[in-house]
Amino acid sequence: MFEVVDKNKRRTVVIVFFFFLLLAAVVYVFCEYFELGIFSVPAAVIIAVVTSFGSYYYSDKIVLSISKARPADPEEDKMVKNSVEGLCLASGLPVPRVYIIDDSAPNAFATGRNPDNAVVCVTTGLLEKLDSYELEAVLAHELAHIKNYDILLSTVVTIMVGIIALLADWFVRLGFRSRGRRNNASTIIGILGLVLILFSPLIAQLMRFALSRNREYLADAMSVEFTRNPDALVRALTKLTEDREPLEAANKATANMYIVSPFKEKISGLFSTHPPIEARVEAIKNIH
Repeated sequence: MFEVVDKNKRRTVVIVFFFFLLLAAVVYVFCEYFELGIFSVPAAVIIAVVTSFGSYYYSDKIVLSISKARPADPEEDKMVKNSVEGLCLASGLPVPRVYIIDDSAPNAFATGRNPDNAVVCVTTGLLEKLDSYELEAVLAHELAHIKNYDILLSTVVTIMVGIIALLADWFVRLGFRSRGRRNNASTIIGILGLVLILFSPLIAQLMRFALSRNREYLADAMSVEFTRNPDALVRALTKLTEDREPLEAANKATANMYIVSPFKEKISGLFSTHPPIEARVEAIKNIH
């Protein structure tokens, strides 16, 4: 487990550093486009540093905002909060904050940069459609992601993917406006815009691959370790997968964070953000 945690921390550092370099280069080109001269380099560095560290420290708040999540009500959502507290006692984790997404599609995710600053988020559909044992198994799965620092890696990647998509859109808009400007920066902006348009989906997918689908198998195994109830997790995963209602609050950037894919189209192979449910169920049944 300690090896997994260290690997996730190292991957996060690499991704943040890569993003810093990419963003600094992009900001530099923008500054050159607006002919800021000697201010281009320091502006690029400052903006890249602020954005990179902001993405790291506030990524959980950004994801919760994108997902339209609200804090769990102490009375109405008492059951889920009690389940989380009980599992934290069993797993030795600090009790995370609990958030709710008002959506009838059953799903859940965890976010945050470390166990002391973590959030478990569930949909109202999950609370309505699972029994108490199945809900506990799902919550244990998300707590396993927290314990393994999967949340740090997945949340940072989610924000990076979103920003890359925004950059591509900005370059397209600026490219149209700069047709009349004939300088090196406008030419570079046109080239970068084309590159981002063509390759941003590939960049996003490669960043998702950094999350390795093995983390889902490990979280499933740790869920069974916490609850001692593999059948409940199998039933929960089956219900979540068979439910055909898409989660409206999810998007392509946040999809990898959920316990099962929030989109209901069938995607398999390399381009899936999650392992096949059949493989996950088989792995759970083989836990001794």
